[in-house]
Amino acid sequence: QVRVVESGGGLVQAGGSLRLSCEASGFISSMTTMGWYRQAPENQRELVSDITTSGGTNYADSVKGRFAISFDNAKNRVSLQMSSLKPEDSGTYYCNVKLNRGYLYWGQGTQVTVSS
Repeated sequence: QVRVVESGGGLVQAGGSLRLSCEASGFISSMTTMGWYRQAPENQRELVSDITTSGGTNYADSVKGRFAISFDNAKNRVSLQMSSLKPEDSGTYYCNVKLNRGYLYWGQGTQVTVSS
């Protein structure tokens, strides 16, 4: 069993910053990637950023230069530092854990609201 626990999020004014963190535990010895997805009302869930256990990163074009993802190997923790936030960054952010053979696990989601 895999447990995915998110923290962070909240309400911030446009231009502000927030930090999201997520820790994975359980049967994660074959973990390959951790990342963050977001979903706004009536929109599909989309990738924001992910990072492989070897440090390779991937960002959505809309967040490049503003968000930074990092991974703590010792704690199996992924963090997303979000800066210069815009109202369109608002949504529910979900942590995702990928294991080999395609297994996926999701956190419960954390709300990010950016006011204009």
